[in-house]
Amino acid sequence: MARRTTHRSSTGKKLYAVRSKDGKFKDIQTYKRAHAMDMRRTSKAEIEAKAKAAAKKKAAAKKATSRRAAAKKAPARKVAARKSVARKTTARKSAARKTAARKTTARRPATRKAAARKTARKTVARRPVAKKKK
Repeated sequence: MARRTTHRSSTGKKLYAVRSKDGKFKDIQTYKRAHAMDMRRTSKAEIEAKAKAAAKKKAAAKKATSRRAAAKKAPARKVAARKSVARKTTARKSAARKTAARKTTARRPATRKAAARKTARKTVARRPVAKKKK
């Protein structure tokens, strides 16, 4: 990147000036605009560092997965069999619970409670509001 020299404009804003090899002004920008562009761009060093970090991370992940795969190869069948048995037993238990719940709700009618509540609300007496005298 070309080296910049700083100046001030007549209004007092900071300027960046890029000079060519023979010393003439090649480009003049306000500091605000030049700095914003610098922040948007990524430098070559940043790109290289990012690529290096990604490659390192990828290699570490590959190494970890190969270790896990080697450790899991032998007992994989037994674990799968245990899981399927466990699923079946839990499914049976939940089915039994559902049928028991249906039977208990069928025995008790819920309509009586609702009717009792409605009559209780109606029988509560309301006090008359006293009128204010002027």
